[in-house]
Amino acid sequence: MRPTQTLLTEKAIELLKKLIGTPSFSGEEDKTADAIAEFLQGFGVKTQRQHNNIYAFNKYFDESKPTLLLNSHHDTVKPNSAYTKDPFNAHIEDGKLYGLGSNDAGGCLVSLLATFVHFYEDENLSHNIIMAATGEEEDAGEKSIRALLPILPKIDVAIVGEPTLMDLAIAEKGLVVFDAVVEGTPSHAAHPNDNNAIYNTIEVLQWLKNYSFDKVSDALGKVKLTVTQVSAGNQHNVVPGHVDLVIDVRVNDRYTNQEIANILQKEAPCKMIPRSLRLNSSRIDPEHDLVKSGLALGRKTYGSPTLSDQAALTCQSVKLGPGDSTRSHSADEFIFVDEIKEGIDIYIKTLIGFLQ
Repeated sequence: MRPTQTLLTEKAIELLKKLIGTPSFSGEEDKTADAIAEFLQGFGVKTQRQHNNIYAFNKYFDESKPTLLLNSHHDTVKPNSAYTKDPFNAHIEDGKLYGLGSNDAGGCLVSLLATFVHFYEDENLSHNIIMAATGEEEDAGEKSIRALLPILPKIDVAIVGEPTLMDLAIAEKGLVVFDAVVEGTPSHAAHPNDNNAIYNTIEVLQWLKNYSFDKVSDALGKVKLTVTQVSAGNQHNVVPGHVDLVIDVRVNDRYTNQEIANILQKEAPCKMIPRSLRLNSSRIDPEHDLVKSGLALGRKTYGSPTLSDQAALTCQSVKLGPGDSTRSHSADEFIFVDEIKEGIDIYIKTLIGFLQ
């Protein structure tokens, strides 16, 4: 017998309280992984584990069908110094469930787990369903979903649970961080120097400030290039031989990260060295049946500027979940209890429209 939605919601909130009370910084999520496996097993779901990634397949998994992945993470960042409440004390005040990871992404995770249980024993679905509660999302670690994907069956479409106020993020910006070097001639500060690296940096910074990529995305707008760090010199009387810059580039879905690197390495008036090219942008066709099902419920679509585990996926994916992204990594993090109830309801209704 299918559990009632009321029961699933109650158990999901109980689980979220337990997750909040269990420290689970990236790479240290073993105890929350245990709790998630226990939750699923309590509903008769057979679970599997790789590192701190807990995953399960719907009861009537059929290899001939396409597969939908439901994914969210159970690791958290460390609490910042501005907290006034105990970050590990899950408690409800004025309808808000407080605690570290409540919004990012505990509410999404427990709502997806409840949704997976709702459909677990259903036969004749159009898609298989895989539930993956994964670790190391916050630091894009090697034991995150990136480690899990190679051992899973082919994924055709995915819902990644992140706080979106239950609107559908149909695209997500990628990220390339560059280490840039502006060269000059080192010298004693008392002597003339027409090749001062710090002065040379003025022109480079102006170029970076004014540079614009040609392709603009309907969902994500322009590629955003931002200089975030400048470093040079270590003595007052020595002109340094170079200035180091760090440049954060948020990439829309009209470019791959490799294309961005190729363009900047060719055109920028300084050395540009990308740290990694793996965090590419993500998207789903706005006409995809999964998106249409959400739109039929009155949800909106938008492009997300923030990164998630979508960056690890090669299939089409949508980011969708209860909570508000602006609360993520904030002091005294919280999620409204009603957002979890609504999240489970909208997830289930969206999948009914898509799977049946």
